[in-house]
Amino acid sequence: MTKLSLNTDIAIIGAGPAGLFAAFECNMLKMNCVLIDALRNVGGQCSALYPEKPIFDIPAHPSITAQSLIDSLEKQIEPFSVPRLLSQTVIKIEGEKNNFLLTTHTEDSIQTKAVFIAAGAGSFGPNRPPLENIEIFEEGGCIHYYVRHSEQFTGQDIVIAGGGDSAVDWALALKDKAKSITLIHRRDRFRATPESIHRLDSAVLEQKIIKEVPFQLHKLHGEKGKLNSIDIISSDKTIKSLKADHLLAFFGLTSDLTPLSTSGLDIQQNRIPVTPATCQTNIEGIYAIGDIASYPGKLKLILQGFSEAALASHAAYSVVFPNTALHFEHSTSLGISS
Repeated sequence: MTKLSLNTDIAIIGAGPAGLFAAFECNMLKMNCVLIDALRNVGGQCSALYPEKPIFDIPAHPSITAQSLIDSLEKQIEPFSVPRLLSQTVIKIEGEKNNFLLTTHTEDSIQTKAVFIAAGAGSFGPNRPPLENIEIFEEGGCIHYYVRHSEQFTGQDIVIAGGGDSAVDWALALKDKAKSITLIHRRDRFRATPESIHRLDSAVLEQKIIKEVPFQLHKLHGEKGKLNSIDIISSDKTIKSLKADHLLAFFGLTSDLTPLSTSGLDIQQNRIPVTPATCQTNIEGIYAIGDIASYPGKLKLILQGFSEAALASHAAYSVVFPNTALHFEHSTSLGISS
């Protein structure tokens, strides 16, 4: 098979929200770019893990599903015909500012002047609870680490385990569809937004959501891969049995940045420190944006990733066009032209 060789101004590693918006910002500044992602489709975690999850903190959208957000970002870059290398993992970054060479696991190569790393959590997968015979119920379609189609939970008894945004948001989103919703967590403190916590408390008072704290998952019960109940256990070893058709387990993701670890990048606790004003890493010409970027005051919000995409694009302009001053104009002045 002939190996692909591309030449571009900006190589964007990661095609989630931050990467997609970076493609828009680059093209608005007349910089060519290519999107590279290990997944088969663009969208990152939004499409792969929770496409139907409602997001409430995107400006101008009181509520938008993760997949709808990705669809809108794709429509935004449609006029530019941005090339995509999907199902491709970058395993090597060589060279220096204005002359980088990226190699993928299929030995395709990308020659580029600058690199944006928008890899989110890196190569990711869900943290699975250590429950006996969980594989049987995973194969039976009763254990879920993300939600693709919420309709499957209509009229069902649902147990949701976890203490973060995903657990709380899905409990709220499914409370009017499911027959019952039980939310369990090892402590009576959830890592969700204050507004979501307020809505959760209201739903508990209205008995639309049952909250079991402090409890953890203990044992699964069922036949032929189909759940019928789940035992939960408290810190004092009290065991309760919950009727359950499905378990939604939201314990975060395991991430792997090994493919980038040999590039000389400074990687700390699966994050890449950057200069806040430019999002540049410790290597000139390489920038990190979105969840993977780290700096004091960083907020892990999609809208922060959008801001970082704009900052990195403007900073990279001087790399792509070293002898040209950037006279910034608003998009209302520039308009869209391919």
